[in-house]
Amino acid sequence: MSANVNLLYRTQGIREYPLLALKGTKNGLEFHIACPENKRKCSACGSCNVILNGNHYRCWRGLAMGREEAWITMDVPRVKCRDCGKTRQVKVSFADPHRRYTRAYERFVLSLLCVGTCKDVAEWLGLCWDTVRDIEKANLKRKFSRLPLKDVRYIAIDEIAVRKGHKYMTVVMDLDTGQAIYVGDGRDQEALTAFWQRIKRSGAKIRGVCTDMSRPYCAAIRRHLPNAIHVFDRFHIMKIFNDKLTELRRRLYGATKDATQREVLKGSRFLLLKRRENLDDAHDEPTRLAAALAVSADLAVGYALKEQLAELWDADDEDEAKLALALWLYDAEWSEIPEMKSFAKTLRTHWYEILNYHSCPLTTGPLEGFNNKIKTLKRQSYGFRDQEYFKLKILGLHQAKHALVG
Repeated sequence: MSANVNLLYRTQGIREYPLLALKGTKNGLEFHIACPENKRKCSACGSCNVILNGNHYRCWRGLAMGREEAWITMDVPRVKCRDCGKTRQVKVSFADPHRRYTRAYERFVLSLLCVGTCKDVAEWLGLCWDTVRDIEKANLKRKFSRLPLKDVRYIAIDEIAVRKGHKYMTVVMDLDTGQAIYVGDGRDQEALTAFWQRIKRSGAKIRGVCTDMSRPYCAAIRRHLPNAIHVFDRFHIMKIFNDKLTELRRRLYGATKDATQREVLKGSRFLLLKRRENLDDAHDEPTRLAAALAVSADLAVGYALKEQLAELWDADDEDEAKLALALWLYDAEWSEIPEMKSFAKTLRTHWYEILNYHSCPLTTGPLEGFNNKIKTLKRQSYGFRDQEYFKLKILGLHQAKHALVG
């Protein structure tokens, strides 16, 4: 029997529980163990002042031994506590409550998930997909449901579309570590309510935050982080301007009746969005761009304003950037082009958030790259039915060696 006891410990990691019998069944090897006296405690209050009140037969799945499945069985005592008056089953040290597998088996499943998907692991072990999902979900919850925020200093906030119908999630990233530290439902101020509460409780001193030009995010940051430096992401600003430039091109395309000019404008969209130094001579892009700009003076002015705006972030210091932005706003308003004047009005409203880049050079670039990983995660899994599981998977992406999903 001592050899069998050693086998129980070596293969299943179970000690301090006497082995009563080891037998082979049609389902595999069955270890029948007993609950020792010192384990008979109230699971509610931990008191040893209890009265035995029957047993409940339970069976847990253990680690397989070669081709044989292993099962751990025990008549779990039910005890009535003299202190709190509750009647409960005693806790077992080798398995979590309400689980039909041991902790050793759970660790084995998690190790397989490092090299396979939930579906692969479930098929290989003969488990239900939901069981594998629950094991991974519980592990992710232990690791990431309460990430420490005390040392967070610089963050980025952005939204990601999770399904059709304008369904979004808001993701917050620690820019120092690249770790996603919060995922909320929606993209309004309420999406960040729980995050601000956690920041307040943690005592974190946020020095800088980078976002796009979303009004809800701006309002939330002014309210909850009044002392932090708020920076607008340069790439989001350029994207909005490029949209304005595209609107200008489309308006000019609709206004002209000349077939040749319409053809030139039609093929110039991506040329207008490129920086001048990135034009490809091999594909004759500089010549094609010059032909498009020759169609309309307004389009040439719009393109020049785009190049001028892109150089704003290359300024040596904040004073130089302030002068460059003032000159750009003057040129845009002087141009009398509706799209340029509209965008200039937007920039004038957010003057400080744009110039803050030179005192706190933050971008949402790392978060944009992280969002691409989230999209890949969602696409590989064909969507997630369990939103909590999806959020935990997002929080675990940074530390995952392989972004594999079920």
